[in-house]
Formats: sequence, C-alpha cells, structure tokens
Amino acid sequence: MHYIEEGNGNPVLYLHGNPTSSYLWRNILPIVSKDSRSIALDLIGFGKSAKPDIDYSFQDHYKHIETFIDALGLEDIIIVGHDWGGVLGFWYAYNHQENVRGLAFMETFPFTFKIDVFPPEIAKLFLAFRTPEQGYQLIQVQNIFVEQVLPSGVFNKTNMTEEIMNNYRQPFLTIESRRPIKRFPEMLPLDPNVEKEVYSIIGKLEEFLPLFKFPMMLIKGNPGAIISEKRVKWFKKLMPDLLVKDIGPCLHFMQEDNPEDIGNYLVDWVKTIKYNFAPN
Repeated sequence: MHYIEEGNGNPVLYLHGNPTSSYLWRNILPIVSKDSRSIALDLIGFGKSAKPDIDYSFQDHYKHIETFIDALGLEDIIIVGHDWGGVLGFWYAYNHQENVRGLAFMETFPFTFKIDVFPPEIAKLFLAFRTPEQGYQLIQVQNIFVEQVLPSGVFNKTNMTEEIMNNYRQPFLTIESRRPIKRFPEMLPLDPNVEKEVYSIIGKLEEFLPLFKFPMMLIKGNPGAIISEKRVKWFKKLMPDLLVKDIGPCLHFMQEDNPEDIGNYLVDWVKTIKYNFAPN
C-alpha cells in the first residue's frame, strides 16, 4: 500500500474514496502537517497501491486499512475521511474506538439511503453502474467515473486542469485496472437484500453514531452532493456536540474547490483535540 507522509506529532490519517487517491489531499496535508503527522494512504487498488486479484469488497478495503495502521504502529489516531474513505474510517472507529482520538468527515455516508437521494440523472447513472454489463461498459471500458463523475463533482470546473485530470487517470489506464472503481457503486447501502454485508455494516454505524466518545467534525460544502442541509440537521440531532464547518461553494470533491479552508479548519480542530483529549 502506497502512502504519503508529512510532519510530526499525533497521527492524522486521511482516507479517500472512489475514484481518487492520496492525491486528493495534496493541498491539505501541507497545511495540517505543520502541527501533526499527516498520513494519506492509497486504498488497495487505487493510486499507487497494488492491484491484487481480490474482490475489492468493503471488508477487503477495511482489512487492508486495519493492517496498514498496525504495520505503522499508529496510535491515538485522528481520522479524516471522504466518500467511502469516511465510511471505512467510521468502521475502523467502531471496531477500535480506543485507538481513535477524533474523526473529521466530509461528503460521506455513515447511514443507509435510497437512490432517490440523488438527482434523477445521477440516480439513473448509478443504477446503470450497479448492473454487471452496463457497469463494466461504463466504468471499465469507457472510464466514465474518472472522466465524467469526478470532474462533475467539482463546483469550479476550471480547477480540474488537464494536469490534475492526468494525475487522477494515471492509476486507471487499462480496463482491468478500473475494476476497483466498479466495485464501490455496487456496494452502496441502498437495499438490504442486495448488498447485505455493507448495508448491515453501515446500519450498525448509523445506530452507533450517538455513542462514539471522541470529538467529531463535519466539513460541508454548499450545496454539497451527499450531505445536504437536511442531513446536517439529522447529524446534529443525533450528535449535539458535532462541530459543523461550512466551506462555501462545493460539490462532492470539495478538496479541489477549497483545500485552504478544509486545511485551516482541520488545523484548529486538531489543536483542540490534542489539548482536551491527550492520551493518558
């Protein structure tokens, strides 16, 4: 598994989602690493990490993250998660709450939902992604998730230069290399009868959200994509102590729109955690 690391201090672990990599955090790590040890990994099958012949199930990704944390001897971790990386971060926290000092999340879903949470055109596309033949053609052959879904999830399209897009394309230059991208839409927690394991895991997270004992921060954009204002209210009702920071005009891949505010909010928040929740 490939990772990048900057700074010294308490470990802050960054987890990306689909179809990105540690490259997503490139403009944020230099800000936060001034006061902490910032580590951004590439999920197995993504970025510069290996692409073994595995199923790329949720638990495959989770076990690789768990082993990565053990291999680096990371203790008292602060987790920062986006998209599927946020769900994986919550699942690690659920299983290792004693090793987590805080969790910041953005555009992720520690909750089950229905396909109609998406606009009609997006819902139609993701339903197509979830069918074997169409998913293969759209994601693996045509590379639509990288070429269209990724840039469409950035508010300011001019931010996605050809150089940046080429960095996101690089890990997925062949049909076979895109198989890990295809697996994630198939696992969305939409139907307990289809994706039983992941639906059950995320259902447990949803129930457990009020019981986490460490501080959490939600960084949201406006309008966002996954986390709407209605969902923010839902989070606050479950977790009254949740800190919410709005960074303004952003869609799903908010790190490409406003990395400065994300980094600065993380810096301030991490300092608070170190002060109030220092290890014994």
